Amino acid sequence: MILPLLFMLAMQSPVVAAPAASDAAKPVTPGSVVAGAPASAWVDVPADRVLVMELTGGRRVTIALSPDFAGPHVANIVALARAHWWDGTSINRVQDNYVTQWGDATEAKPLPPGIKAPVRDYDRPAAGLAFRAMPYRDSYAAAVGHVGGWAVAEDAGRAWLPHCYGMVGVGRNPAPDTGTGAELYVAVGHSPRQLDRNIAVVGRVLSGMEVMAALPRGTGDLGFYTDPAQRTGIVRVRLMSELPTGERQVWQVMDSRSPTFADWIRVKANRKDDFYERPAAGLDICNALPPVRVRP
Repeated sequence: MILPLLFMLAMQSPVVAAPAASDAAKPVTPGSVVAGAPASAWVDVPADRVLVMELTGGRRVTIALSPDFAGPHVANIVALARAHWWDGTSINRVQDNYVTQWGDATEAKPLPPGIKAPVRDYDRPAAGLAFRAMPYRDSYAAAVGHVGGWAVAEDAGRAWLPHCYGMVGVGRNPAPDTGTGAELYVAVGHSPRQLDRNIAVVGRVLSGMEVMAALPRGTGDLGFYTDPAQRTGIVRVRLMSELPTGERQVWQVMDSRSPTFADWIRVKANRKDDFYERPAAGLDICNALPPVRVRP
């Protein structure tokens, strides 16, 4: 297990500098830490790692991909986006307190050349990762923490992206099938961590969760829509790097190596402000997904 020594040392530093007299009454909150974060605390998400999915009705969902985890699946997803394969497909399943899933409802649309189900890549070696562990217990892993801008779980020398609200995974049939990446889903309920290391997790929704979580629930088995008219149409899916310059956004994630991020974690785990009377002195990894924003 990778020890959380560096993170614990960082956590011993003050949350913020001593406040001025006029600010002494203002409680420190996670929001105030984010609002006061310097530009150096943020890193850009490369435009060729951001999916932009446009749904009917002018709704947009943006998704960051993580090729450092489930790399073969992410490569398929990038190829599918470049081939415009999802254009004209739909959201086919919304299961309450579980997932929203999309792809080709007919399962008959030909895949682009070179797309095939990768070998199992549900976790990866932890060696070589700049893992910054949180000093809090987890029910599903020996340690949880962060690598760059990603929440990560680690156990016995293996590391993976946990199934948290807003995380994106690859739909598949029973093993040994691993899915191609053409069927994707996002967790829209209580974090289904029991899925960890059973399915490839490939990314995270940056914006549009209010859309994905509010879609009508399917009435068929597992939340699939029984009436095709219930499906939400996908107009197009593109990489951010493919969009015209005027349509692009530069997304940023808070760098988990930064002192500001250590402050943010500590405040979230030990809130004592106008609302919180009793600090929890703990934090679940799914409540510690690094903050994101569009670059000012």
